[in-house]
Amino acid sequence: MGDHFQTIVDRDAGADEAPRLARRVVDWLVAEGIVLAERTDCVLGQPLGHPPGPNWSRAVAEGDARWEPSDGLAVHIGRTVFHGGQGDCEAVTCPHCSTTTRLADDDWQMIDEAWTPFREAIGTWHDTGTAHVPCPVCARQVPLPDWTWTDDYFAFAHLGFEFWNWPEATPEFRARVCALLDGHRTAYVWGKL
Repeated sequence: MGDHFQTIVDRDAGADEAPRLARRVVDWLVAEGIVLAERTDCVLGQPLGHPPGPNWSRAVAEGDARWEPSDGLAVHIGRTVFHGGQGDCEAVTCPHCSTTTRLADDDWQMIDEAWTPFREAIGTWHDTGTAHVPCPVCARQVPLPDWTWTDDYFAFAHLGFEFWNWPEATPEFRARVCALLDGHRTAYVWGKL
């Protein structure tokens, strides 16, 4: 069955502003009763997270509110490679020329020639916070976080709000969270482990 997650990632927050923005969002979630202020052992991969609050259903569609979340919210502050978990990314699009590069074939096998520069850049970005991949069409050196990944499979950022085993968040809820992030670009990364 596995564990499901959905993450709202702030793609623009720098390392210096991520803690302030995280506090703003968590304070709002607590004030709305969506999560509790206290932190407990309720998330995967982190020592502590915020458990669901009494009004957690404000974050999900009415029909999904009958399925209560079994875990909580992990707030990631610091350089993080957010990804969709199981499976691989199908394609990536250059922000300059809008050309889409397939990373997997029809049998979901990774295309080594296309995937290798991205795989190497992901490791470099994780270690240093900076990495570029040249577009195979326009040849521009594109910062790794600027590429558009199919289904937001990857996001490279310093701030993310990861809800574990919750019903799917509504677009309205995600927009309210995004509004608290100073107009930054966001990604919605979801997946399963």
